[in-house]
Order: sequence, then C-alpha cells, then structure tokens
Amino acid sequence: MTGTTTGTDWRAWQESWDRQQEWYMPDREERFRVMLDVVEAVVGPEPRVLDLACGTGSITDRLLRRFPNARSTGVDLDPALLMIAEGTFAGDDRVSFVTADLTAPDWRERLPYDSYDAVLTATALHWLHTGPLAALYGQLAGVVREGGAFLNADHMVDGATPRINEAEAVLRRARREAARAEGALDWADWWALAAEDPALSAATARRFEIYGEHADGDTPSLDWHVRALRDAGFAEARGVWASPSDAMVLALR
Repeated sequence: MTGTTTGTDWRAWQESWDRQQEWYMPDREERFRVMLDVVEAVVGPEPRVLDLACGTGSITDRLLRRFPNARSTGVDLDPALLMIAEGTFAGDDRVSFVTADLTAPDWRERLPYDSYDAVLTATALHWLHTGPLAALYGQLAGVVREGGAFLNADHMVDGATPRINEAEAVLRRARREAARAEGALDWADWWALAAEDPALSAATARRFEIYGEHADGDTPSLDWHVRALRDAGFAEARGVWASPSDAMVLALR
C-alpha cells in the first residue's frame, strides 16, 4: 500500500481499515446491510445521504454498491482517513467530502446540501460525551428532511445487565486474541503502518495532533439514544438491530 501520494493504492488502504475494524466487530457487515435495508424501506433506492463521521468512507462504499444512483456527502475531521476516502472515490461525481468538526456549532454550513434523505453513521459517535452528542442530535434534526431517516450503529451499553455484559466481553476478548495470533491488525498496529507510509505520514501526524492517542466519550444505552433523538425533534425513534454489545437506533423526521 506504500508509494507516492499519486501512486498509492487507496482502495487497499480502505480495505485494510475495514479488516481492522472487523477485528473489533465481526458483525460489521450485518449492521451495514440492516442499515441499507432501512434506507431502502424508508426513503427508497436513490437517496441523498450524509455519511456522518465517515472515516475512510466504508458506509459510502456499501451505499453505492447497493444503490448506484445514490449520492453521498462524507463529513469527518480526521485528515488521514479523509485522504483515504478521497483517494478511493476520486473521480466519482456521486461522492463529495467535507472536513468539519461535528462539535463546532457551524459545521452544517460546510455541507453542499441543506437537507438529506438519510444521515448514516456507524461506530463513530461514541467518542462524544452525552452532552455534545445530544446537541449533535438536535442539529441533525435540521439536516434530515421531513420523512427522512437517521441511523446510528454504535457501542450502546446496557448498564442494567452487568453479568451479560461481562460474559459477552470475555468471549469477545478471546476471539480477538485468537484472530490476533493469526495476524490480525488492531487499531494501534494499523495506525503505526499509516504513519510509515510516505503518502499518509503527514496526515497521520496531524490526526494525532487533533485527537491525541484515542478519543473516549460515552457509550449510553439504546434507550438513552431513543429518548435523546425524540427530545431533539425526531417524530419516531427505536432500535432496529442489536448484537450483544452494540445496537442501531433509527429515528424518523
């Protein structure tokens, strides 16, 4: 995957990001499938989508493979992941990317459209604490068009089930260790490789200047997300998918 910026295999970098993420979430593709099922059911097969905290564009990639007439705006602050996304989708006029900080009050002003049929995000907003996340939900109520959808698949911990949580965590750790023994990369390993690539090294350094080693926010329950989205102005909200550790919330305007 190494090389000059113009000769870098950006698709290979995106696929390596996907594999690294799958080490943490073996059911990652399932959540994407359910997410796109909901998009098709609610807004149809030609949606205008905001890929929120898009990273390398994993959601956009799956969106366009399933819905070739869809359009996507990816928004993120991470310069390295955005570089991979922009390289992967270079020349595709269905896709655009925006650099913005979702905690800034004016981030929506950078978007190319006033509203979207669907706003999608996965395993990204847990770096926010509940206060800023609730504020973001309020802003998103003004981005999703009337009748449109917001979907967030993320770590959503139910504090009322500690024994279930611990049993699932033990099994998950064991499976990760087995995969690690077979050569799987974790988050730190992946970023170490990115820092060594001439095309990504400067952007990776900037990324760590922005975020530090890791950004840890809160992982409230699915019920919290449902309440927060309804309080933010969405007409309906409920869970539409769950694993033992994660869940996906759907909200409709």
